[in-house]
Amino acid sequence: QVQLVESGGGLVQAGGSLRLSCAASVRTFSRYTMGWFRQAPGKEREFVAGISRSGGSKDYADSVKGRFAISRDNAKNTVYLQMNSLKPEDTASYYCAAGIVLKLVLSTEVSYWGQGTQVTVSP
Repeated sequence: QVQLVESGGGLVQAGGSLRLSCAASVRTFSRYTMGWFRQAPGKEREFVAGISRSGGSKDYADSVKGRFAISRDNAKNTVYLQMNSLKPEDTASYYCAAGIVLKLVLSTEVSYWGQGTQVTVSP
């Protein structure tokens, strides 16, 4: 069983930055591909970013490329999402995800979800 706890969400003005963190309570963190998804009110949950077990491979949704950066620290069992140049359309609940797959881009591939952290970007 893997428990994922997100932190770092909040309210920020457009153009600002936030860094989300996700701490995993598992001894074998490096065995999991990690990712971030988000869900806005009335919309489906969507992929934001994914990172391979070693951190050497990263994937991003087109909507966040060049603005967001995913990273992980396997020694600290933590994955991060640095979000820059935030836009009002980035407003959503952000969920940390873990999966036993090579690439984590589909919600159906997720084995474990965090509880979510709210990000609100004001105009």
